[in-house]
Amino acid sequence: MTAPSQASTEASPPARRANVVTSGLKTLFVKVGVLPFFLAITLVVFSLVSSQFLSVQNFTNVARQSVYLVLVSLGQMIVLITGGFDLSVGTAIALTSVVSAIAMVSLAATFPDMVWLVIALGALAGFGAALAIGCLNGIGVAQFGVSPFIMTLGVQSVGAGTALFLTGGVPVAGLPYAFGNFFGFGRIFGMPVPVIIAIMAIVVIWVVMNRTRLGAHIYAVGGNVKAAHLSGVDTKRVLFSAYVMCALLASLAGLLLTARVESGETNLGGSVALESIAACVIAGVSLRGGIGRVESVVLGAFFIVLVQNGMNIAQIGSYMQMVLLGSLLILAVILDQFRYRMLVGRS
Repeated sequence: MTAPSQASTEASPPARRANVVTSGLKTLFVKVGVLPFFLAITLVVFSLVSSQFLSVQNFTNVARQSVYLVLVSLGQMIVLITGGFDLSVGTAIALTSVVSAIAMVSLAATFPDMVWLVIALGALAGFGAALAIGCLNGIGVAQFGVSPFIMTLGVQSVGAGTALFLTGGVPVAGLPYAFGNFFGFGRIFGMPVPVIIAIMAIVVIWVVMNRTRLGAHIYAVGGNVKAAHLSGVDTKRVLFSAYVMCALLASLAGLLLTARVESGETNLGGSVALESIAACVIAGVSLRGGIGRVESVVLGAFFIVLVQNGMNIAQIGSYMQMVLLGSLLILAVILDQFRYRMLVGRS
């Protein structure tokens, strides 16, 4: 009896260490979701594929390319926290691009010497188009109780058809040179202008979600809409505001993309709805609402672009990339269900 008891005693410290590691991983998973695990796997796999993947230059390119998805994902996060989602973010981008480009081209002919006024008015026109999309979604979901899936899908179709009708499917060229030169390729103190704008947007959304009454109400509505209503929260106003904010953030991404491609395009943002939802879910935003952090979503969007970058380096075709990204979203949703059950069990 002495030898087995000694063996079990000797084996207990490694077993305890394994339990500590397992407990730590479970705590990390419950707190932040699957993002740290996915990020670690991505870094290991693609660094083995190419030595250039972990280079500073590649990460700088990924950061610049992720600006647009970060902006859209921030808006998607707000809607997801309320318990809904927005499938019309791609249409908001396309319609912003088309309307702002048409406005700039038309105004440039009228005010050829007032370039920045033309750019400002064109940008306002683009924001106005996206605002209309956000208001439609907000009214349908908040006032009439339409399912977010049906409402945003319908608005997505209406917006896409409107963009194609306005352009005839042809890109709108002839935008002011200063627009693309500054907002698409410009730098301030060596930092790309789109990155600076994205950082400013991140700070604003973080303040709204963590330091304002509106942010607290958004979390409350997502956590329990009936309890929030009984507590005096104007749930309809909160839902309406969430969809408007989502559309405006997508519109900002649309303007920056328009400046980047230097034309109004109807096909901008075609897959951004899937990518933004995937970024949010992977970042720990619950599809059931009430849970989500700004900083995690920013990292989640960066992760999605990093995966796309790694697949390009690995020379994976665009069709297979769609398959892999869709599979990643499905896996993230399944893991989110397990995470929710663990959260409920702990509570």
